[in-house]
Amino acid sequence: MNILIVEDDELTAKQLAQLLKSEKYGCDVAYGYKEAQNFIDDNTYALILLDWNLGDGDGLNLLQEIRKLEIKTPVFMLSANAGIDDRVAVLDSGADDYLCKPYSSVELLARMRALLRRESSEKISSIVIGSVKLDLVTREVFVNDINVKLTTAEFDLLELFMQNPNQVLTRYQLSEHINKDNYSVKHSNLVDVHIKNLRKKLDNKEFILNVRGVGYKVNKSS
Repeated sequence: MNILIVEDDELTAKQLAQLLKSEKYGCDVAYGYKEAQNFIDDNTYALILLDWNLGDGDGLNLLQEIRKLEIKTPVFMLSANAGIDDRVAVLDSGADDYLCKPYSSVELLARMRALLRRESSEKISSIVIGSVKLDLVTREVFVNDINVKLTTAEFDLLELFMQNPNQVLTRYQLSEHINKDNYSVKHSNLVDVHIKNLRKKLDNKEFILNVRGVGYKVNKSS
């Protein structure tokens, strides 16, 4: 899959490109509005990662231009603008997702995968690890084929875990994933409470393992 990064900050663009290449994505980098136009005219992309504030133009205007040209490529907007009105403007202009800077690379990759799955002709509708099945379409969870009722936060945490099996996720990353508008919660024990409840509902204490001093991970072999 080829992804276009549109980012005028050279260091940020290089870090993003390195991250994507480490995940086996192909990518092109446009450092401004006009360069992005040329890449989009000449290539087809699975996804566009678009910064709002570009040195030679406005990312929101570029997004609107893309949609006026009826280009259906998913656009993931990245911006330091965190206001509700900003998010509404981005989504109303045709973006498929929006993430505020600074962001967790784990969350960025998870949400990218969600967009790419949605657009893929071979859609992945569920994830299965051991006895746990997570349905990404209906947002249902089954343990040994028995439906288990989860809260929204519990489902979101479990989805992130199951999309990153055997990868250690910090409390900071987990809290950011379920509390995007409340950064003070990162310092609370809310994540630990949700995980305690998840373990109880999944009836498997070994499914989500505690990595002392770091965070948690899903045990793919459980």
